[in-house]
Amino acid sequence: MEQYVKKGYLNSEFRLFHLTDQETREVEYHYHDFDKITIFIKGNVNYMVEGKSYELIPYDIVLVKHNDIHRLIVDNSTVYERIIVYISPNFINAYQTDSYDLSYCFQKAEEEHSNVLRIPSLERSSLFRFITQLEKSFSDDGYAAGLYRQVLFLEFMIHLNRAARKNRLEFIDTDNCNVKVLDILRYINENLGRDLSIDHLADTFYISKYYMMRLFKQETGYTMGRYISQKRLLLAKDLILSGVPSTQACFDCGFKDYSTFSRSYKALFGESPRETLTFS
Repeated sequence: MEQYVKKGYLNSEFRLFHLTDQETREVEYHYHDFDKITIFIKGNVNYMVEGKSYELIPYDIVLVKHNDIHRLIVDNSTVYERIIVYISPNFINAYQTDSYDLSYCFQKAEEEHSNVLRIPSLERSSLFRFITQLEKSFSDDGYAAGLYRQVLFLEFMIHLNRAARKNRLEFIDTDNCNVKVLDILRYINENLGRDLSIDHLADTFYISKYYMMRLFKQETGYTMGRYISQKRLLLAKDLILSGVPSTQACFDCGFKDYSTFSRSYKALFGESPRETLTFS
């Protein structure tokens, strides 16, 4: 059965990497249970997130929320260099008050239906200066180097959110997508607790169900049934971790019976819903 694998395991609230590869293995569709920021520095990379495909240019900022299904294709004829930040929800939540919220950039990206931010003019951008400082900090092995990088990252996040609020960044659109499939993806993610049968979706979007399924697979790389099932399970886990009883999470996420839900949940996460609640 087709499955999207969780990649990258976060053992702390925040992790920062500076990676340079001449040969990068092809990365299949996967998801993370943490938020991810990639600052693309150089290479030839096509980044695909939830049905949208982006051709990156240097210093593009890619925002991928936890549970977003994504993959990338890398041209190994050139060096691929990037800064990657893994951020747990707890880390971001620690920087939310009535006067600021460091997750705003993710919220704005969702509103704009875009996962990539582009700096219009590097030379005039304070954000670009913070990126280069962050990049240089990886060669700093002085006192409290790791803490210094975290401070620089927080400064970067403050300026990123300021720029997003004042529209100093371009949320880039992409022509490499099918508008009908994007509409279907959006509808699925906004209605995970409701009827998402193939017949219902075909009627909702006035499209042949066989053509719709073929188009969805062609544009996203995964079948509609597997996508819907996995998105429901990922939402269920979030609900359970937030304190919702597993039985309620099952039905809130569109499953019709608990036994089917529990088997599917354990197959994906390696633990039962009640074990998630017990050990969280």
